[in-house]
Amino acid sequence: MSIATIIWNPGDSLIDLGFFALRYYSMFFLLAFVSSYIVVKKQFIKYGIDVALMDSLTIYVVLGTLIGARLGHCLFYDFDYYSHHPLEIILPVTFSPHFRITGFQGLASHGGGIGIMLSLILFSRKFKLKLWFLLDQIALVVPLAGTFIRLGNLMNSEIIGKPTDVSWAFVFLKDDNIPRHPAQLYEAIAYLLIFVAVYLMMRKYPKSSGFYFGMVIFLIFCFRIGIEFIKEDQSAFEAGLLLNMGQLLSIPFILTGLVIMYFKRGKPEEITMKTAKQ
Repeated sequence: MSIATIIWNPGDSLIDLGFFALRYYSMFFLLAFVSSYIVVKKQFIKYGIDVALMDSLTIYVVLGTLIGARLGHCLFYDFDYYSHHPLEIILPVTFSPHFRITGFQGLASHGGGIGIMLSLILFSRKFKLKLWFLLDQIALVVPLAGTFIRLGNLMNSEIIGKPTDVSWAFVFLKDDNIPRHPAQLYEAIAYLLIFVAVYLMMRKYPKSSGFYFGMVIFLIFCFRIGIEFIKEDQSAFEAGLLLNMGQLLSIPFILTGLVIMYFKRGKPEEITMKTAKQ
């Protein structure tokens, strides 16, 4: 059957001057952090918290995200390789089969989520801000950042979907000539809708103590389990498994989100200037 498809084969870079190239993924990764910074800063102003803390918070979250996502990929998805090449976990190079600069290839969202939570725990203790308040504010922008990251994946033609005959199928020429689900686009749209929904709820019911954090991780990882059924496996060992690694790792997040929502429902928490500046 003949179907309409979208031929997808963008270049690697938005701008390439030879000595400098702005890659699409790097641009979307930057947009993820910039947009998140703007939204969280507005939240800090809204609650009367010193915005000078934003610079430190950004450093904590960026480092937590990158370190967690990198370790998550190396441990969960490619442990067999990195257990024999540990230096390549922290260095943007490969020594196999010969030395070359590769950049950091491989970031896992589950590891990034764990890294963010650990970084917020450290930030909360150092700057005396209430942890549940911080978790709510960062949870608000996590799906927004996820939207940009998945658009970056789309531009890179990575994390592709399974073959399909739907009329909006993408043919990722960097991979093959088979019409496939644009899984990255599905995720980007879903995460954007989650961000809008949570943002509107926080405007209507602004005082919370962790409930929104629980709701965001519940929604994101519920969707993640579903979308994995139409995505190609990220690692060879996942072939033939009832649930792939992404789905298995999502289950603890979903259960955690449910427990947090249950115990934090209807429990507002005041954030004062005194609390924020101690």
